[in-house]
Amino acid sequence: MGLFDFVKTIGKKIFGPGEDPAEKIKAMIAADNPGVENLEVTFENGVVQLGGTPKSSDALEKAILMAGNVLGVGEVKLAGSVGAAPSDDTQYHIIVSGDTLSGIAKKYYGDANKYPKIFEANREVIKDANLIFPGQKIRIPKI
Repeated sequence: MGLFDFVKTIGKKIFGPGEDPAEKIKAMIAADNPGVENLEVTFENGVVQLGGTPKSSDALEKAILMAGNVLGVGEVKLAGSVGAAPSDDTQYHIIVSGDTLSGIAKKYYGDANKYPKIFEANREVIKDANLIFPGQKIRIPKI
């Protein structure tokens, strides 16, 4: 599963019947603006398409993860006008039942006490370090 693929049946529920998913996703990303100017969002059949001007590959990765970790989203695509590209150096982790941020830090860094690095890199997706859910995709930053 690559950066742009997500578990469609798992994620944060932000829209319901009769609501415009694209507008809800756009508002959610804009509220925690990770650094994407002129953000454009479309949604069709579980696929989100993001457009705009990200200030960095880091900002783009955060916007992709924010959109993808929404219930009903199975894939995120980039509009042709997006200037930055996701970094090839960033690792991603899909949370499974029983995972904790400290356990994930131990797996990737060899030190459970480095979990704040993961939490900080995913602030837009993880609001509370103790509340992560299976199927959620997060970034594992280089240290």
